[in-house]
Amino acid sequence: MANAKKKNKAVLLGLGLDSDGHKRITTGDNFKLVGGTQETHEQMTESVIKLNEKIKARGKQLETVSRDEFNDLAQEVGWKKLDPKKPKK
Repeated sequence: MANAKKKNKAVLLGLGLDSDGHKRITTGDNFKLVGGTQETHEQMTESVIKLNEKIKARGKQLETVSRDEFNDLAQEVGWKKLDPKKPKK
């Protein structure tokens, strides 16, 4: 199939930077979550599943959602938008 069009696939990557000594990895159709304590990993998993449900409810897939729409949905599930121009405290 040399002429087949290749679709771009979007993937969310979640990194839990805290640790309790266990190695945690959770994957789904469009996400990969690595690390974190049990609590952090569960929070990441829950929020990415909620985000995927909201995207699916709109009849879309992650790769078809606009940046603005993604930001709105991410805020709905509790993700905070970071301003790259604003220095961290």
